[in-house]
Amino acid sequence: MAMANERVPMTREGYEKLRADLDRMQNVEMIEVAKRIADARALGDLSENAEYHAAREDQGMLEARINVLRDKLARADIVDRSSLPSDTVVFGSQVRIKDLESGEEETYQLVGPGEEDYDNNKILTTSPRGQALLGKKLGETAVVKIPRGTFRYQIMEVTFPE
Repeated sequence: MAMANERVPMTREGYEKLRADLDRMQNVEMIEVAKRIADARALGDLSENAEYHAAREDQGMLEARINVLRDKLARADIVDRSSLPSDTVVFGSQVRIKDLESGEEETYQLVGPGEEDYDNNKILTTSPRGQALLGKKLGETAVVKIPRGTFRYQIMEVTFPE
């Protein structure tokens, strides 16, 4: 678990997406849950009211998600891509790697929390693969140790998507 005061790197777009999610949770979803609780309460006896208990549970889970988002936004460290080195794998960079065993090539973009999208190869900088790639330069080898074994990748290209 991240330390409570650790900065969370993210792009401006990632920050705005999280702000929009927080806004939706607070101003739409929370109102809907409160209405469900009020409707269920109006039905009478709360001790046997499954709808009331389900709505209260949903409210608690939503509050927890809101608190996590608020914390993440409070610790956000907006990264200016223009200040990053162009030949090194850093937050925000897109890196083409070659598996030294299979010869297969893959491309990943290293992103912050809320921006990960595994279907589109956007991986967290804090993931095992992200951690192994960070700081590597063109031509260097990154070693990723995961429960299934060890992977070795050569850095083929480092770019910054627009």
